[in-house]
Amino acid sequence: MARTPSVMTPLGKKAPDFTLPDTVSGKELSLQALKGATATVIMFICNHCPFVKHINQQLVNLANDYQNKGISFIAISSNDVAGYPEDGPEQMKLVATQLNYPFPYLYDATQEAAKAYQAACTPDFFIYDANLSLAYRGQLDDSRPGNEKPVTGGDIRNALDHLVEGKPVPVDQKPSIGCNIKWRES
Repeated sequence: MARTPSVMTPLGKKAPDFTLPDTVSGKELSLQALKGATATVIMFICNHCPFVKHINQQLVNLANDYQNKGISFIAISSNDVAGYPEDGPEQMKLVATQLNYPFPYLYDATQEAAKAYQAACTPDFFIYDANLSLAYRGQLDDSRPGNEKPVTGGDIRNALDHLVEGKPVPVDQKPSIGCNIKWRES
């Protein structure tokens, strides 16, 4: 298992715009249409990564716990499907349906969204405030496959609680660790 850390993009950076197909609805969805009134959580995930599989249920729990607080959740898969066919749109739709994702699961075929966000790994998390300024980037929590720590979503929950309360998010943030984004060969 590769252990690639987040890039830790500078806080305050504006969210790059995108329009990508949702693998479940088949509709083209944009950041502007999906953004939350309080915050927007953008998650780079995929189907095959053991780090993502390890936290999938917590992603569903987080969205279910916070969507009624003006926070939207958006999942994006940017992996090269030529090398990783299990990360393709049809399989994405199956996973999203099986796990009852309460958020769109978008397919970044060109990998332009991943590049714009400087996503490095799956999972990689970016939380933007109501003005789409980066307030948090980093890990879900300290749990990793095999380390026996519980999956709580604690780091992201803390950031979201601060945003809901109108308080600044603490800047002491730990990078996410996961499988590297599977970039297409040029």
